[in-house]
Amino acid sequence: MAVTFQICIDCADPGRLARFWADALGYEIEPPPEGFATWDDYWRDVGLPEDERGTGADSITDPAGRGPRIVFHIVPEGKAVKNRVHLDIRASGRRATPMEDRRRQVDAEAGRLAGLGATMTRVLYEEGIDHYAVAMTDPEGNEFDIN
Repeated sequence: MAVTFQICIDCADPGRLARFWADALGYEIEPPPEGFATWDDYWRDVGLPEDERGTGADSITDPAGRGPRIVFHIVPEGKAVKNRVHLDIRASGRRATPMEDRRRQVDAEAGRLAGLGATMTRVLYEEGIDHYAVAMTDPEGNEFDIN
């Protein structure tokens, strides 16, 4: 039996990353639970310590209800090593789309996300291999790919 899941991302500034990833993925900032004016009010009510709370929104959801909820957890330490798990953003139209079109679509999406605060780290392409992607990092250095 399949189960539902959410993705949790450790970070220094949950609100900043929530806004970045909402824009990157076409998600929405998740409103606080019923009966609470803010997420801070909710987390305070459940007893989460002050140093583990962010400032404002800390989760995003797919407005169409297809993708997983993504939660941003505040942690004191910065990112130190490569992610063991990363997101792939599909922007290329897949293999049925001609390679030149895929490259244009991936590069356009990389440019859009760079405008939101991401950093391009490298192009993932080798002549003779039917794959083109761009590796990037979000505003806190978490790796992701666009393909």
